[in-house]
Amino acid sequence: MDIVCKNRKTKYEPASTEAGFFIPVSKKTIMASYYNEHTVLWLNGEFVKASEAKIDLYSQSLHYGYSVFEGIRSYRNIHGETKIFKAKEHYERLEQSARLMNMPYKWSVEELTAANYEVLKRNNLQDAYIRPVVYAPANMSFAKNNESFITIQAWEMQPFLGDKLLRIKTSSYQRPNPKGFNIQAKAGGHYVNSILASQEAKAAGYDEALLTDLNGYVAEGPGANVFYEKDGCLFTPSLGNILPGITRATVLELCKELDIPVKEILFSLDEMKEADAAFFCGTAAEVIGWESLDDIKFKKDWNSSLSKQLQTAYKERVTEKPLTKQKQKSPREVMA
Repeated sequence: MDIVCKNRKTKYEPASTEAGFFIPVSKKTIMASYYNEHTVLWLNGEFVKASEAKIDLYSQSLHYGYSVFEGIRSYRNIHGETKIFKAKEHYERLEQSARLMNMPYKWSVEELTAANYEVLKRNNLQDAYIRPVVYAPANMSFAKNNESFITIQAWEMQPFLGDKLLRIKTSSYQRPNPKGFNIQAKAGGHYVNSILASQEAKAAGYDEALLTDLNGYVAEGPGANVFYEKDGCLFTPSLGNILPGITRATVLELCKELDIPVKEILFSLDEMKEADAAFFCGTAAEVIGWESLDDIKFKKDWNSSLSKQLQTAYKERVTEKPLTKQKQKSPREVMA
């Protein structure tokens, strides 16, 4: 079916025979199909077709970005089973985010995890990205609500930042002042900052952005935490001006298991540009290495770095495969 917008000459048609949105015929933009006419999501305790789901257009979330969400992944493990990675941690953080944003919250981890698995089952998904969102009712004021609503959606997703080493650009945007936001909450409105930074970097020909904090220290990417490697040790920004990522916590766990030294500190862009290697980590990004920062390439071959070992270890962890352990050289041995 063709759709023609009144008072416009642009003719629209479905992006695909199954897509849930429309794009201009005159453009060749390729957009992800998040759902089709068969897709099922969980909405306030019921399973409904995505194409039939509705949200109140007067919702405080739509008008002010007043919502909280999670990004979760499920994987087909080595036994062929579908497993949600760290479901408990994600749904506990969802509740924490809602509390920090003064949003009423009534759902248990167990209820949401069970609903999540059912969404995956009904959509025949194993390797999937999962998006729970807690959103507000109709409210054009800034007053606190008496209730919240929730949805869980899932779709198959290709590598979020691709599978090649990334060219990173320092953003002109900074992370918001923690005194202005509950920065540890994963809130929808916070991600306007991420969108602006990411779009700026990509418009300049880079793969992704790196943001600093209000003091000029390295903070994080638009949707991922950051690590760098130097002389056999890993470094990552300390908490305070960043989202405490669940993937970040997983990388720290893996470092401990693999006897890789790691420090949580504040550091500058100049220090990072002297690194041997660097990577982003996040639920969507997983662990993805960098080629360069502001066109300065990192010194170490990625495939021989500790960072690459952690990338491999992360893939093993999410699929429940035993870790491949390698003997680590001490920082003194590396420098010798």
